[in-house]
Amino acid sequence: MSETQKILVLGASGLIGRFVTDDLRIRGFEVTGIARRYAASQIAGPFDLEMPVMSMDTAALTHLIRDHGIDLVVNCLGVLQDGPGSDTGAVHRDFVERLLRAIRASRRAIRLVQVSIPGAADEDRTAFSQTKREAERLIAVFGIPYAILRPGFVIAPSAYGGSAMLRALAAFPVDLPAAESDVPFQPVAAGDIAATIAWLAGRDIRSEPANAEANNVTWDLMVPQPVTLGGVVDQFRRSFGTAGTKRIALPGILLDLGARLGDLASLLGWMPPMRTTAIAELRRGVSGDPSAWMQATGIVPEALAQAVGQRGATIQDKWFARLFLIKALVIASLVVFWIVSGFIALVVSYDAAAAILRSHGFPPALVAPVTVLTSLMDMTIGVLIAFRRSCAAGLIAGIVASVGYMAGAAILTPDLWIEPLGALVKTGPAIVLMGVALLTLDNR
Repeated sequence: MSETQKILVLGASGLIGRFVTDDLRIRGFEVTGIARRYAASQIAGPFDLEMPVMSMDTAALTHLIRDHGIDLVVNCLGVLQDGPGSDTGAVHRDFVERLLRAIRASRRAIRLVQVSIPGAADEDRTAFSQTKREAERLIAVFGIPYAILRPGFVIAPSAYGGSAMLRALAAFPVDLPAAESDVPFQPVAAGDIAATIAWLAGRDIRSEPANAEANNVTWDLMVPQPVTLGGVVDQFRRSFGTAGTKRIALPGILLDLGARLGDLASLLGWMPPMRTTAIAELRRGVSGDPSAWMQATGIVPEALAQAVGQRGATIQDKWFARLFLIKALVIASLVVFWIVSGFIALVVSYDAAAAILRSHGFPPALVAPVTVLTSLMDMTIGVLIAFRRSCAAGLIAGIVASVGYMAGAAILTPDLWIEPLGALVKTGPAIVLMGVALLTLDNR
């Protein structure tokens, strides 16, 4: 490996990007990781940079490559579906075109490693897969050294998106519908992706002819053995110790309903793994021929059992898998709780709500304003929780408001603490639930 070999990883906060960045550093490469935003726990040092890379033009990208003396660029950027703040064409096609022009303008001998998707182009049905394939075609004709990597279903120590969803399915006593369970789903360990990029980085393209076959490759990265989606879930079940549990088969219509609800949640800024694009790609399956990759690199991919891990799942693994789906239910229930309770007090039972204040000696002039303002406050809290960006603020506001209601009632209307339905007593568990939601908001 050349001592001057330097690698730029774009999308270094994602599942693949984060693993590759860390792994390549362990192997001795000098790696600069770029992401729009990192979780606090992801930043490993001064070479993990937060930059609005998607808004950078060709000139800015060229300066980035030159300033860091980059020899190899790894593009791990990707979005699943169009939505607020997400444009598949802009991320997968337009950005790649600017990146290619920047690599050429840098006048450095650089190979581009593009992380793409497996499958045949004539099977592309979603904007996600179509724009990924358009990027491949741009790269193939641009005239710079490239390696297009098409990994199968990626299994990594961490979990995000689809990989987290499969772990959640394995933790619960449910089965996918037979049609979905039987689709081909060849996995690959994240370590094998990193090993492939390390192999490519170890080859000095400056000593090889331009456009040499070794400089331009398209490889499927996955286990050669046939594996189904159900087989992957079953392997996670063996790890979780739930393989012998009786399960209920989900009807296909529930998957479609969940995908539609996921699309709705994405309009509010959330990124649920179950959306219409995800279900369409899942039903398409994951398959390919890894023989060219294995022959060229000598890498023998980890089998499914090795990738998932021979050891049993830790308590951290189990808790995460069980809470992954429950988290969405917790958020949704809190949104409904605050909006509906405020609406009922303001519209449906306004007279009854106002009567409670009057009966406890509230000044008549304050009864209507207090009833209206508290109802609107409750509904506002629900709306804040519904949007991803304001969810944390909404949860904190909900906790403060709930504590305020309990303290105010203790001072002004203490008899409400012993009323038959125990409304104030039930506020305590609601506060705890909001605390749980707040503590599980992190996605990475």
